[in-house]
Amino acid sequence: MELFKDDPDRFDLVISDMTMPNMPGDEFARKLLMIRPDIPIIICTGYSDRIRKDTAGRMGIRDLVMKPLSLETLSQTVRRVLDAGNYT
Repeated sequence: MELFKDDPDRFDLVISDMTMPNMPGDEFARKLLMIRPDIPIIICTGYSDRIRKDTAGRMGIRDLVMKPLSLETLSQTVRRVLDAGNYT
């Protein structure tokens, strides 16, 4: 979070897990989007009763992917999110 705060334009994409030590991924995404509303964010989760694809989308998260995921799935998701280009 500190790296992002220091230079938010340094990042083209953020990929985060839903389960993290200090805050859940949806809260992390919300904080990032407050700083830079156009940042594409992908959240990975194995299971979450906190977030679903539709709620993630309404929050501004570009995609929610379920674990386990293959490198191919991750790379396709990254490509799709970046190609969508709904950010500046």
